[in-house]
Amino acid sequence: MTDPSPQDPVTRHPRPDFPEQDQTHPGRTGAMDPPPDHGEESYRGSGLLQGRTAVVTGGDSGIGRAVCLAYAREGADVMFTHLPEEHDDARETVRLIEEAGRKAVAVACDIRDEARCASLIERAVDEFGRIDLLVNNAAYQMAQTDGIEAISTEQFDRVMKTNLYGMFWLTRMALPHMPRGGCVLNTTSVQAYQPSPPLLDYAMTKAAIVAFTHGLAQMLAPRGIRVNAVAPGPVWTPLIPATMPGTAEFGKQSPLGRPAQPAEMAPAYVFLASSRASYITGEILNATGGTPLP
Repeated sequence: MTDPSPQDPVTRHPRPDFPEQDQTHPGRTGAMDPPPDHGEESYRGSGLLQGRTAVVTGGDSGIGRAVCLAYAREGADVMFTHLPEEHDDARETVRLIEEAGRKAVAVACDIRDEARCASLIERAVDEFGRIDLLVNNAAYQMAQTDGIEAISTEQFDRVMKTNLYGMFWLTRMALPHMPRGGCVLNTTSVQAYQPSPPLLDYAMTKAAIVAFTHGLAQMLAPRGIRVNAVAPGPVWTPLIPATMPGTAEFGKQSPLGRPAQPAEMAPAYVFLASSRASYITGEILNATGGTPLP
């Protein structure tokens, strides 16, 4: 990615206050104000992932779309998942991948279902022959401001199954098809270390992803497969107006005074997937806008 001139990180992207907005889950990119930046006009690849194959969950929007775009511009073919109701956003991700000259496969898949996870991996092997990169990015949250009593068992199950079960199943199923040099990348969060009370159940899963990343990295090191994670702070994606109140000031609490754009997360996933990170495994790359984490 070329970077011809330094840019002030404080003013590089929109800052709160934003227009207050509310969407029905899972949210739509096109309804967001300001629109998220996925790197459409800024990301320039340099062949770091040439000839690789990637499976990315939650690739229709937000961080997932930015990762799909960056991977394609770095030379990778990409399969990504989306929920059935996210079809329109998924089509735009397909367009961006194909515009980069790479193969795009969009799969409507709710990763809470083990059988659907198995079908996804089978299709990836059919399409690509192998899986070089698995990015466990899809997640569910729903803020509850009235305490733990407001977190229903139904919500708790959805958070756990989306954020943990799906990640576990897909990783276990993908590994037999992953060659030496392959990578597993997980999306954790600042919430793993500094949980916000309204996101208690979500924060629990993000902490578990940190432990999963650390443990799996040691388990797979002898097989030549690296495992890392990215811990974003606040990022401007459709998940925010679809699951949280108070969007007008979203991200204002970060030291940079604004949320990240998805495009600012993608380079971390590219670096960790590339051979430039060949001695990095079991790492949590914090991308929090200055909020200190362990």
